[in-house]
Amino acid sequence: MPAATSRAVPPPNMSFTLHGLGVSGGIAIGRATLMSHATLEVAHLTISPRMVDKEVERLEKALSQVRDELKAVKGQAGNAPAELTAFIDLHVSFLSDPELSEMPKKIIRERRCNAEWALVQQMEHLVEQFEKFEDLYLRERKYDVVQVVERVVKELLGHPGRGGLRKGVTEELQIVVAHDLSPADTINFKEQRFASFVTDVGGATSHTAILARSMAIPAIVGLSNARALIRDQELLIVDGQRGVVIVNPDERVLEEYRLRKEQLEIERNKLKRLKTAKSQTLDGAEVSLLANIELPNDLAAVLESGANGIGLFRTEFLFLGRGDMPSEDEQFEAYRKVVKGMEGRPVIIRTFDLGGDKAIDQKRTQINPALGRRAIRLSLSEPKMFQKQLRAMLRASKYGNLKILIPMLAHAHEVEQTLNAIDHAKASLRAEQIKFNEAIEVGAMIEIPAAALAVNMFLRRLDFLSIGTNDLIQYSLAIDRMDEEVANLYDPLHPAILMLLAHVIVSAEKVHAPVSVCGEIAGDPEMTRLLLGMGLHRFSMHSSQILEIKSRVMKADINELAPQVRRMLRLDDPTKLREALEKLNAS
Repeated sequence: MPAATSRAVPPPNMSFTLHGLGVSGGIAIGRATLMSHATLEVAHLTISPRMVDKEVERLEKALSQVRDELKAVKGQAGNAPAELTAFIDLHVSFLSDPELSEMPKKIIRERRCNAEWALVQQMEHLVEQFEKFEDLYLRERKYDVVQVVERVVKELLGHPGRGGLRKGVTEELQIVVAHDLSPADTINFKEQRFASFVTDVGGATSHTAILARSMAIPAIVGLSNARALIRDQELLIVDGQRGVVIVNPDERVLEEYRLRKEQLEIERNKLKRLKTAKSQTLDGAEVSLLANIELPNDLAAVLESGANGIGLFRTEFLFLGRGDMPSEDEQFEAYRKVVKGMEGRPVIIRTFDLGGDKAIDQKRTQINPALGRRAIRLSLSEPKMFQKQLRAMLRASKYGNLKILIPMLAHAHEVEQTLNAIDHAKASLRAEQIKFNEAIEVGAMIEIPAAALAVNMFLRRLDFLSIGTNDLIQYSLAIDRMDEEVANLYDPLHPAILMLLAHVIVSAEKVHAPVSVCGEIAGDPEMTRLLLGMGLHRFSMHSSQILEIKSRVMKADINELAPQVRRMLRLDDPTKLREALEKLNAS
């Protein structure tokens, strides 16, 4: 089948394929339902001085109406996944952020322009700021900003709300095709039967991807022009694993995918039986399977998955959609909720992994934010902010097994400064007679090649390690995996990456220090046996991936895998490495 390569609409009933990023696995077969998409190309109008106040008032009214609309949607959410309502809260908070609620008013007054244009100008400025973030999850929050502004613009233009799914369509499952989807859109059609959604934009950690995984719905994002090429009611096959959408498939292809879909559903039902099973290899090695979370509301999915704990709690969500710093008490309540909910199981909380180009110093422009003042570098340069977070973490440690994880370490002096900061936070709590875990464990996130190569200096000073493979691969290979022109070079099987992983794992094992992998490869079933053979006993991933990884663990024998992996690590030919991995997984 020919791939669609232009925006020209194919003839009716023509079969073609579209390729994007599969962010939630599985197969869906159904009819396309096109969602409307509001254009943000608004006119620039100059208004008279006497109309300025009225224009500001018009914007305030639109912001208020959209805020009320989103709150009403949340109130009707019923049993919708927690991720949906959490993102709606995020959108509501954006509407109250001075960056969106006040700055456009300033633009209206200074430039005597219409509200729509002022709002879109400020949106473009904010999107540019979000794009500077190195953290992928934070960078993709720009789509949330766009969605919020889109709703307000539609309100200003007199076209509130967005179209939903057709009512009464029950004979065939529907596949939502959209430029993008907001959480409110998803809740609005949650009562309908829909099998999947595909969007033009989005990435691996966009809210669309997160929601798809939480709802166990196949999804593909980043298709670029699906909304323009697909017609309403056309038959679609969505292969979430391969990132392929097949439009108007012929009968042979359709039958093949129906059989594959049935087999996947059988396998999925089998996996559910493993929830309470012990995560142990055939030769008796216990393997800890931990979950990664972004929000406290992710806790329900973690508990449902049967995870052994939380291996990575990203705390950056506290900064999203607000114009000020989160207070110590706000942070404490968020951490306590998660720690108490895990009932003694480990909860590893990462300190803020923020860039220095937003929230702290918006006037300072960095030439390369990815290599600048971010993560622990930023925290150490902002001691008041850091003390708030450390005190909140220490206070929450009283309620369970909380551990502190430090991101982007590269130097021994950064460890010393961090430990001194923790000691200072402890001393201040003691002075106030506030209880906390005096023996709280502190770990290093290994995501810079220098840290991986000199890992022993961290092992001598800290209690555990967590390997962030997403950044480790990008930094080692000098590749931005979000850049389409070089993304094909992003390779977890590069010999250098395998050597770095093996070196960190073996080094930690020698001194009996716990080490986990918390990047995407931890949740990739094709990498499970390789990592086990390297000696890894702790995997941290999205909760939806845990049962499949557990099934791989329970079928593995480390005594057999270890010598095969050692031989594999001596290879430097990419083709032979992939052949060796296939052989390892087939054995």
